[in-house]
Amino acid sequence: MPEALGMIESRGFAATVEAADAMVKAAKVELVSYEKTGGGYVTAVVRGDVAAVKAAVDAGVRNAEKVGEVVASHIIARPHLNIDLVLPLGRTEEAEAELG
Repeated sequence: MPEALGMIESRGFAATVEAADAMVKAAKVELVSYEKTGGGYVTAVVRGDVAAVKAAVDAGVRNAEKVGEVVASHIIARPHLNIDLVLPLGRTEEAEAELG
């Protein structure tokens, strides 16, 4: 089944925790990373099938907006394997095996 990445960037850690909690409760996705990018911005990243990630990101945005400011959200359907080799998104070993 094709996998997708979903990201929500917000201003403030509390909004990101709220988004992450809502995402994993709303659909069958796995929270694989969060990144503090400076200036109070934090991004939560989930992985799962495309439909689940879409539902999770929608729920995460709705809930995070109740707590703080959502800066951006984005879904990448079927990211290239090179993404997994470079970014810490929970599939580095699988990507290395698939690429040989």
